[in-house]
Amino acid sequence: MLSRKASCDSHGQDSSYFLGWQEYEKNPYDEARNASGIIQMGLAENQLSLDLIESWIERNPEATGLRRGGSFTSAFKQLALFQDYHGLPAFKEALADFMAKIRGNKVKFDPNRIVLTAGATSANEILMFCLTEPGDAFLVPTPYYPGFDRDLKWRTGVEIVPINTSSSNNFRVTASAMEEAFSQAETLNLTVRGILITNPSNPLGTTMARDELDNILQFVLAKNIHLISDEIYSGTVFHSPGFVSISEVARDNGIGLDQVHLVYSLSKDLGLPGFRAGLIYTGNDALISTATKMSSFGLVSSHTQFLLAGMLSDENFTGQYIIENRERLRKRKEEMVMGLREAGIECLPGNSGLFCWVDMRRLLKSRTFEAEMELWRQLIYEVRLNVSPGLACHCSEPGWFRICFANMNVRTLEVAVTRIKAFTVSMHVD
Repeated sequence: MLSRKASCDSHGQDSSYFLGWQEYEKNPYDEARNASGIIQMGLAENQLSLDLIESWIERNPEATGLRRGGSFTSAFKQLALFQDYHGLPAFKEALADFMAKIRGNKVKFDPNRIVLTAGATSANEILMFCLTEPGDAFLVPTPYYPGFDRDLKWRTGVEIVPINTSSSNNFRVTASAMEEAFSQAETLNLTVRGILITNPSNPLGTTMARDELDNILQFVLAKNIHLISDEIYSGTVFHSPGFVSISEVARDNGIGLDQVHLVYSLSKDLGLPGFRAGLIYTGNDALISTATKMSSFGLVSSHTQFLLAGMLSDENFTGQYIIENRERLRKRKEEMVMGLREAGIECLPGNSGLFCWVDMRRLLKSRTFEAEMELWRQLIYEVRLNVSPGLACHCSEPGWFRICFANMNVRTLEVAVTRIKAFTVSMHVD
């Protein structure tokens, strides 16, 4: 009784990434009520700085009370009635300024080139609809966010062809790897429409170097394809080297943004995934027009835009928030890395994100993905930690896992690390 799309299994729900969530939901950890439950370490959510946002709201009740200005004039009618899909100008202006501030004001953004979307998930799917035909391909460096198998492919019919990277150079994208992926797509009779990168990387927790971005940009121009840079974690960079946006690289090379498109949201930097506030930024006029029309299927609530416009327009708050949030992430990352190291487990050196890319190859019974999945099942059912295996991220080497650290309090993190230490001892791993 359902359509082929509704009844097929192309959503990606059978990935170990989603299966781990299902197991967690059956038996969630709670320090008081279920201390033996599964700890959620597969959720890249930033809860470390929500108190800063709550404090701002307490100081600025008019932002949530639907009132504006010193006279507290009601904004209810304006927000409750119909809004077109271009969004509130004040919100787009505040977003443009906030994006520039995160990037050290090295680049500026035109609010008129922002297309508002219901989060980065919606932004990436809209771009696939706009830039591809069903059966076309996008090249994506591995390891990549497991949700891309849903976001890019499920409803659009787009294929993902991996650009395989290696731990030998810390998973950096090389020209030869891009050429190999492009050739692989041609062998499969797929038309390559573009490359999608995440910078900073999810799951690596690293930023792309300028020369790496230069190489990707030159490859895109040579092949006459598109480049999407998902920069959703751009405000989480807490160590050097600093963040370099593809917009900055394009500008420095004298290249416009006609083939280069940014995706961003406030889900990670501000820890507001429930607000569903994302965007596409591009210099392509035709894409702006079409993406804006498509955004009508996933708009950002006018009330949400009103609240966030007030918050992001408070320059003192945003400046202090960016600094404090980065410091909290840095400290929490160090706590995670130190705890894992005491358990004999190392992480890829990282400078950003809400997670560690963890090297568990020494815990494998063999260097195979079958052994990786066996270890993952042990971590879920015996250690009772939901972590994401590298296979779910399409990593080309077995034994790597993404472990999130910013979605829990420090006490829960300590419990998780204690469990890992006990597990490695039981496996006789020094």
